Order: sequence, then structure tokens, then C-alpha cells
Amino acid sequence: MSRLLPVIAAVALAATASPAAAYWEYGHQTIALIARANVKPTTRVAIDRILRQSTLLDTPTCPAGNIADASVWADCVKTIKTPDGKRPFDFAYSWHFQDVNICQPFDLTEACKDGNCVSAQIERDVKLLRDKNTPAKDRVQALVFLIHFVGDLHQPLHAGEKGDKGGNDVKATYGTLETPRLNLHSIWDGYLAERAITTGPSLIRRYPAAERAAIAAGSVTDWSRESWQVAHDVTYASAMKGDPCAPTPPRVVLDEATIQSIVPAARLEVERGGLRLAKLLDEALS
Repeated sequence: MSRLLPVIAAVALAATASPAAAYWEYGHQTIALIARANVKPTTRVAIDRILRQSTLLDTPTCPAGNIADASVWADCVKTIKTPDGKRPFDFAYSWHFQDVNICQPFDLTEACKDGNCVSAQIERDVKLLRDKNTPAKDRVQALVFLIHFVGDLHQPLHAGEKGDKGGNDVKATYGTLETPRLNLHSIWDGYLAERAITTGPSLIRRYPAAERAAIAAGSVTDWSRESWQVAHDVTYASAMKGDPCAPTPPRVVLDEATIQSIVPAARLEVERGGLRLAKLLDEALS
């Protein structure tokens, strides 16, 4: 499933203006494949059975016939337009993130008002999948949304920000790379995620039971708080040279030393996302 970073970057930079575009294909697919490697065999069978019905989604330009394709379906469908120019999946725009200010106490109340945030939708999708009376099309959609949204939650800039659209408004330099459209969000979505995933042994493997249990412990709210804390302690702290709540400069610079120091945190987020997705899939489908 590997992608060459320049190829991903060239395609995905066009989508970085929105806080709802998270973890370019490589990140989402890696999280999904970690989950597939760690669910129970019966869960794996259930996932494949549901995804064989993905044509019910009626999105031929955005296939979801396997877990890797399903992991990026929710971003793909944002580009779909009807003949009259409408975007039929705009209703899900705010489901990809939650704007919780890292410089205020953690609180999901306002960010998740009326269930319009990523953590609330994760819980909703699990309930839909558990319910045997959920119609087939809704069941498929709940599964592909769940696979994607757990990845989104573990991109720290979808869990915490400071009034800058999840870092989309923060112009940034990554190593020696500086382009007009490069920002903090796109770095964590793509460049840093690629670096993290490809640093060290493959993350796509069967993890020991004790490690799976330790990482997957807790609730969706606990994971939300943890990802929000990573945004504070790592994402913004590294960009602001130590003080995450300092005024944002015109451009932040992530030099090579800084990048190397935050790769482990970025790598752990992908790992957490995959193992926690496995836990939720087991709970919903096993």
C-alpha cells in the first residue's frame, strides 16, 4: 500500500484548505490495514461481507469494496457533485473533526453539539453496526464512515486546534520544503504521516494481545482527550518552539531536528488508530 511521498503530496495539497481532509490515503489505509490484521477472524469475515455490498452506496467513483478503499471513501465522496452542482455528502462535513481549543480546558460539549463531530459519529456508527435491524445500505455506510473517522480522530489536528481551522491557517515549512499552500495541517496529514509510517518496522502486523489491550483501553472520549493532548504537547509545541499557546508567527518552521523528534508521536497515533479501530470493529461486528 506504499505511496511515493511526492506523488501523494502533489495530489493532496489541492485538498488542504479544509479541516475535514485528514490523513492522506497512506495514513488512512495504514490504520485500516492495522485494524484488519488485529480483529477477530469472525469480525474480518463480517467486514468483508458488508463491504461486498458497497455498491449500495451508489458512489461508483468512490469504491469501498475492501477495507483500504473504504478507509478513504469518506474523503472521496466530498468531491461528488450532482448535475445541478450540489454536493450530496456535505451533511457529513463537520463529522471529520472536532474544534477543541488546546489552550482551554478539554470540553467536547460545544465542539460536539448535536452530534456533529468525529467522536460522536464514531459512537453512532458503532451503534448502527451493532443493531441487526439497521438497513443494509445504512450498515455499509456506517462501516466505511467508522473506518475513516477513527483515523481522523487520531490525526491530532482533528482533535485539537486553536482557532486556526485545525492548523490549515498556519503556514509552514517542512524541512527544506516550502510552498505557498503548505500548512501545519497538511504536514501532519501527509508528509509527517508518511515519514512516521515508513520509519522502523511495518506497523501493519498482528500485535501481542497485551499490547493491543493496553493501547485500545478507554473510551472514545478518552481517545479524544489524548489526541487533543498530543495536539497541545507535540503538534503545536513543536511548531511554536515550546509554547503551544504562543501567538502564531506568519510561518512556522519544522526543521529536520524537530521532524525527527516528533516522528515517534506521529507514528504512535497511527498505531493507536489502527488498534482502536480493531477494538471497535470487534465490539460492533464480532
